[in-house]
Amino acid sequence: MKTRDSIDTVSYAELSRKNDSIDPALYDTYQVKRGLRDLNGKGVVAGLTNISNIVAFDAEGQPCDGQLWYRGYEIHDLIHKYLGSRYGYENLTYLLLFGELPDEDEAKHFTELLASMRELPTNFTRDVIMKAPTRDIMNSMTRSILTLASYDSNAADISLENVISQSIQLISVFPMLAIYGYHAYNHYENLESMYIHRPDPELSTAENILRMLRPDSSFSKVEAMALDVALMLHMEHGGGNNSSFTTRVVSSSGADTYAVIAAAMSSLKGPRHGGANIKVMEMMDDIRENVRDWDDDEEIAAYLQKILNGETFDHRGLIYGMGHAVYSRSDPRERIFKSFVEMLSKEKKREKDMSLYNKVETIAPEVISGHRRIYKGVAPNVDYYSGFAYDMMGIPRELYTPMFAIARVAGWSAHRIEELVSGSKIIRPAYKSIMKIKKPLGEPPTDENGRKTINVDLIR
Repeated sequence: MKTRDSIDTVSYAELSRKNDSIDPALYDTYQVKRGLRDLNGKGVVAGLTNISNIVAFDAEGQPCDGQLWYRGYEIHDLIHKYLGSRYGYENLTYLLLFGELPDEDEAKHFTELLASMRELPTNFTRDVIMKAPTRDIMNSMTRSILTLASYDSNAADISLENVISQSIQLISVFPMLAIYGYHAYNHYENLESMYIHRPDPELSTAENILRMLRPDSSFSKVEAMALDVALMLHMEHGGGNNSSFTTRVVSSSGADTYAVIAAAMSSLKGPRHGGANIKVMEMMDDIRENVRDWDDDEEIAAYLQKILNGETFDHRGLIYGMGHAVYSRSDPRERIFKSFVEMLSKEKKREKDMSLYNKVETIAPEVISGHRRIYKGVAPNVDYYSGFAYDMMGIPRELYTPMFAIARVAGWSAHRIEELVSGSKIIRPAYKSIMKIKKPLGEPPTDENGRKTINVDLIR
């Protein structure tokens, strides 16, 4: 491929800035909800769903502690029910896909079904995943997903039965696509040893992730439990989040399952969506380097103020991991996950780091509220702690967003199925044109009715 230096990108970029810039005031003039949200973060209603619900405001419209519901069950209750069962993620996948919690026999059968499908086509790892390895594991996974369509003789069949089969297969192999993609990159780009562990059918999704990732395949009970909880908390978050909405949009066009999930992956990899925990980790690294006394609240607050002013770190003026597009007073996923992060910090002897996270969590909202007007409150979101948890488990940063995808593919599949069952129209929102009419380029010929036409005889 030719490099960017061979293209006059500066001139082209200037043209784009000149002709694609829109006066922000026009969005108010035409009452456009930028990002399909109002100032309070409330989204424009684009559809109906039975899959999940997010609550951030009470009946009077006042900010309240956040709630997350899957198929009529509150997330705290679901985590409590499956805590320590090893197969929480599998049971909630069944719930999201089919709308009901499985009984003991159904759970056993579904878990065995997922295990039996953790298998890639012959030589797929060698011929697809190992070819053109990249640090961008999300791109590697997306390429693998699209290539899997070539191995499916019914790839274009969007009947409900076939889509359910394809969805279950993709849910089963997602951990392999991610971890094998990382091993290929780590071997060819970082020159580390190559090892590929096959998944163990007797292990859960979370346990197999840790097994396949590590050279000795070992993991602790606390690690597996914390990872299972992380998967349960990340697997679904309403139909309006960017990647689930992408799933809906592409499904509504009649596209096949592989194309739909690849599109969702492309959405999730954006740093405004699935890459947020990496930015939290980078920010915390920066704080560790620049704050001398981690027990000094004033020094921490002063440095957070510098970050917010755009004077340091990435100069974007953001304290990452704070606030959410929908939640107001709290993110229920963060509140649940924090206790498991604390357990990991004790097992891994990382209590000092945990203490710093706690202090930043407490101080950051105060700094933010003193800096700018807050419409709906600000609190830490689940991304604030997830990266730290993955770091303590030895999961490399290249896999942080793929870990999100491994969990969320269950939610995407549920939304795809619901769209196919209940959706009847292609999703096609309107954009208001503010284009300026320019001078005519000439006088094209007209037909007998005075309508403009094309005289093809002119090219003969």
